Amino acid sequence: MTTPPRRVCVTGAGGFIGSWLVKLLLSRGYAVHATVRDPDDPKNTFLKQLEKAPENLSLFKADVLDGDSLRAAFAGCEGVFHPASPVPDDKTVDPEKEVMAPTVKGTENVLEACSAASVQKLVVVSSIAAVCFNPSYDHDRLKDETVWSDKKFCKEYENWYSLAKTEAEEMSLKYAEKNGLHVVTLLPCLVFGPLLQTVHLNTTTKVLLFMIKGGPDIMNNKFWPIIDVRDVADALLLVYEKAGSSERYICSTDQIDLKDVLNLMKSMYPNFSYADK
Repeated sequence: MTTPPRRVCVTGAGGFIGSWLVKLLLSRGYAVHATVRDPDDPKNTFLKQLEKAPENLSLFKADVLDGDSLRAAFAGCEGVFHPASPVPDDKTVDPEKEVMAPTVKGTENVLEACSAASVQKLVVVSSIAAVCFNPSYDHDRLKDETVWSDKKFCKEYENWYSLAKTEAEEMSLKYAEKNGLHVVTLLPCLVFGPLLQTVHLNTTTKVLLFMIKGGPDIMNNKFWPIIDVRDVADALLLVYEKAGSSERYICSTDQIDLKDVLNLMKSMYPNFSYADK
């Protein structure tokens, strides 16, 4: 008698990180419930074409602001991965609607749906945005998983993404301690890599495209901690299988100046117009 596959759910499965995670989970023999806004939308067709998808992937229509839809998707799952989250790439017009509600209220709904569906483990995808923005931090000290962004500072500078990620992660770890749900948080840095989705570009790819198309004449030479999206998927599965509850993990492999990114791109793709200052 064959053992049925372990069943897990991935929120935001049509996204950059979510789709690579679904691909990895299927390759490791998991049965996957994948939440998307619209299972019939052609932009989600690529998920159904992943290896082992016909037998082990089920698409669920769900929205993180709709708790009932989440509970339906989580039913029968031992674990949930929650990468679904907006990553703003332009000026935010309505921070509450565009960033805060889907990230913070959305995560709260995921936590409550996990409890309602008797899910055993939840991995929340946070971000180093929940670590890096703290003006009072001693910059000679290495930032580690004990460091948090300063919410007042984030609000003051209208850094809504960092504020939302910090609030959502804090809430997730507190919920775990209060309600006994096994919650682990993973904090990737800037995630680059090939796309599985075929319609929408993710935010970091848009940045590279912006640079390739000439971008502005002058760019700030920022210092980027970076990671490959496939390493993020590996890390998510690793913490799901190995990490203890309420543990927090920064996920970063390399660091690079934007100037060096630019030079790398120029050497690989010399025929484009690039920012030159």
